[in-house]
Amino acid sequence: MIRVLIADDQGMVRTGFTVFLSSQPDIEVVGEAANGAEALERVAELAPDVVLMDVRMPVMDGLEATRRLMASGRTKVLILTTFDLDDYVYEALRAGASGFLLKDASAAQLAEAVRVVAAGDALIAPAVTKRLIHEFARLGGPRAPTVKRLAELTERETEVMTLIAQGLSNQEIASRLVVAEQTVKTHVGRVLTKLDLRDRAQAIVYAYETGLVRPGE
Repeated sequence: MIRVLIADDQGMVRTGFTVFLSSQPDIEVVGEAANGAEALERVAELAPDVVLMDVRMPVMDGLEATRRLMASGRTKVLILTTFDLDDYVYEALRAGASGFLLKDASAAQLAEAVRVVAAGDALIAPAVTKRLIHEFARLGGPRAPTVKRLAELTERETEVMTLIAQGLSNQEIASRLVVAEQTVKTHVGRVLTKLDLRDRAQAIVYAYETGLVRPGE
């Protein structure tokens, strides 16, 4: 069972998500929180696998709560928001979120998002990736001080990393490189391990912040 905590300041939203997710055979909603601070307390108490985290909440917002969660534990965060803005996408992923989903997503998309994030992958829709790339273009230039770790990647791993940063799925990368999808999965795993990255979300941010990939390339 995938253990889920729902953090949102709107009671009706929490109830709706709880009712739907609880109907899934492989998902269990173990608790709720009305703000970021409460979410931290509940995570420490309940140890969920995934937190559905709203962005705008009183006391402590979802981005700050995500940063603190990533610094102290292994719980994964799926950001949920009604706000489709570049800065939320960018800051949520930099804070350590494994996925970004708008609240107008379908119930089926929500359940699948929870499963994807719980499995250790990242959920970044192509449209979200495009907004993230636009944000890097606006910021201009690499932000990370060093690219030393990139030298540890093989030529093929660097190629895979570049395609990840462009938002391609494993299947799309396999098609582009004319290799088996399992081979791509192996390369992705090695890239994440060598660069000490948690998932594809962090890989995309890292690729642009080090300048491995630049907007428009």
